[in-house]
Amino acid sequence: MAIVPLLAQSAFDPEFIETLVSAYEDAWRQVEKSGSAFASPRYRRAAQEIVAKRIIEMAQRGERDPTQLAADAVAYLARSYA
Repeated sequence: MAIVPLLAQSAFDPEFIETLVSAYEDAWRQVEKSGSAFASPRYRRAAQEIVAKRIIEMAQRGERDPTQLAADAVAYLARSYA
């Protein structure tokens, strides 16, 4: 799971880390279901890292809703790297 190593040094409490992991898993499921090339073996690792970092970035900016975190990460990936 790409997000867990990135959270090792974070200041988030354990309960919120679970929320971030859930948001990451939801976002990645959306990417896979979309049929996007980002889910292919060729791009998967990089795309997962981008999604994870975006979720962490938005959480650091104050977003706490896991649904919004996931949606934003998927939209960011599509907008910035498509």
